[in-house]
Amino acid sequence: MKQKSSLKSTLAVSLTNYLDAGAIVAGASGLTLWKDYLQLSESHLGWLNAISANCLGAAIGAMAGGFLADKYGRKAIYTYNMLVYMVGVLLILTATSFPALLAGFLVTGISVGVGVPASWTYISESSETAHRGRNIGISQMAWGIGPTIILILGTLLAPPTQGIGSEGSLFPLVEGVAALFGVTAGPALHVFSSRLVFVSLFVVAFVAWLLQRRLDESRQWQTAKEQGASPEGAFSSFGSLFTNGVTIRAMLFLAGMYLTWNLVSSVMGFFQQHIYETAGGLSNEYANLLSVGQWLIIIATTFVFSMVVDRVNQRWLFFTGVMFAVLAWVLVLTVGITSLGGLLVFTLLWGLQGGISVQSFYALWASELFPARYRAAAQGVMFFAVRGLSAAWGLGFVYIYGEQGEGFTAAAVVMLLLLIVSLVIGTVGAPDTRGKSLDEITRERYGTES
Repeated sequence: MKQKSSLKSTLAVSLTNYLDAGAIVAGASGLTLWKDYLQLSESHLGWLNAISANCLGAAIGAMAGGFLADKYGRKAIYTYNMLVYMVGVLLILTATSFPALLAGFLVTGISVGVGVPASWTYISESSETAHRGRNIGISQMAWGIGPTIILILGTLLAPPTQGIGSEGSLFPLVEGVAALFGVTAGPALHVFSSRLVFVSLFVVAFVAWLLQRRLDESRQWQTAKEQGASPEGAFSSFGSLFTNGVTIRAMLFLAGMYLTWNLVSSVMGFFQQHIYETAGGLSNEYANLLSVGQWLIIIATTFVFSMVVDRVNQRWLFFTGVMFAVLAWVLVLTVGITSLGGLLVFTLLWGLQGGISVQSFYALWASELFPARYRAAAQGVMFFAVRGLSAAWGLGFVYIYGEQGEGFTAAAVVMLLLLIVSLVIGTVGAPDTRGKSLDEITRERYGTES
């Protein structure tokens, strides 16, 4: 019964990952449409990326959410957070100016950030030792399913645009909905396809709220509270995080491994379709379709990851995953972005690394290497640093990339170097935690005091 219960709670909490990746890709799939509608520059797009669920918005939310989850419990996050997400989506749905669109991206991003540390912590704490990696893998599958569904919708609803490909088969539906608001032509009509994609996220967020608010509280958190180990204030564990040498080393390892990978992944998550359209010359429909194929590969590979991660040497599984990423960017630098054959192979390699991704290992190891009393807070601090720096990199990327992708090769060199650093840090520092309970890991690392 416990195994069934842990799987059930994993599926409910995994909707947070669906909505995290879904928010990023929903914005990305319609980025060119919003650019045309609001007459935005590449700088505007950089700001949308910087404050979204992809970067700063999530960073702010994670910092607060991690400490709140340790103070008030994991369930408290699930009771209210999806309501904030729905408010953010509504702001995007009704946006007719850049500030309104920016506000929607920010609110949605904050909600995503609040939920991430609690979700990874809750899944780990509610899992059996033999299935902890499996359940984290399943939650990451939702991170792949979200973009896949969003991109399929984006492809079906796509308006006619320049480049290879035609309008999506469901674009007449977009025209019908837009007509109800008196919009019949031009960029204002085209952007309604993106608005309808966000409608789907609102519906899923509502379902997630109904399911997550019924979850039981984490037993590990309850035990820590009963033993007087939970923090007295929302930010009172801050001192413990930065005065314990074991914790500091764990945070440096995890943040370094995750940051260098996420700087690349965040750009691909938000700008991939835009890159395919500008530097690659594809239409909006074809750019989304190619990304759908990539996410299907990610889902399949993540399933394999979830089945083997608790059984094999995690150090070498990590190495294999990041090597796929390194090879993908070597290919881009040698073959180029305008070759359709090169794009297809890149899609395959990037999809394979996405299934055995650094984020999967980060979610697993970050929930293992800290005691329950500040497990979520530690993740919140690291997530804040990673997504915050990713926001700064996103702003810099658009200047390197250029208006039409003329600087893509220079950006690709930086991407490759970042992935190599992540490969080295993760492979050398991979912890030996497989097959051990969270209590065992905590005693080994911190003794009986934590």
